[in-house]
Amino acid sequence: MARGLSQRAHQKVLEAAIQLFAERGIESTSMDAIAAASAVSKATIYKHWADKDDLCMEVLVHIHDLDEGPPNFDSGDLKSDIESFLLHEPNQRKADMQKRLMPHLIAYSARNQEFGRAWRARVMERARVGLKKLLRRGVDRGIFPVLDEELAVTLLFGPMLFSHIFGPRIDRKWLASGAVDSFWKAHARLQYQVASTNKAISRRRSR
Repeated sequence: MARGLSQRAHQKVLEAAIQLFAERGIESTSMDAIAAASAVSKATIYKHWADKDDLCMEVLVHIHDLDEGPPNFDSGDLKSDIESFLLHEPNQRKADMQKRLMPHLIAYSARNQEFGRAWRARVMERARVGLKKLLRRGVDRGIFPVLDEELAVTLLFGPMLFSHIFGPRIDRKWLASGAVDSFWKAHARLQYQVASTNKAISRRRSR
């Protein structure tokens, strides 16, 4: 929490910023508008956030639950773990906020490269590190040969970012399953591809 603000006032500023960013876009939202919507004076807001970018970054930390530890998936089925990681979201309300804000964030980051770099370092990097951890587990267990980690992360995360841009028209579960399945077929050693195929056939038969 920004020091000196009551919890209630802090939450009001965050909520006002989220709603206005989602409705108007980040660039079109002024600190005056956030102050008016939150009923917290602009002078008070500026005492605790240096500028709009600083407030926007805290909004992102809030809706991505970055104050909590990263999710850990280790069910013994790496393919399933990677899919679960790609589908992981915070609670439904925050997940909806993410979906509404993502197109605005992408547009704003394209015009404000300094903010874009800060966003990638603060928000996106945790997800990248978590996915790399899963991929290294696959290499360590002999499921994958040596991988180009940056390319692998891009191949898996790219479709999920696509779904954020185009919203509810894209079935995220279908997309994550397809992305992981395609990656598995391209990179997993043959015996693990066969095992995955047999498991999928067994699941279909049991329905």
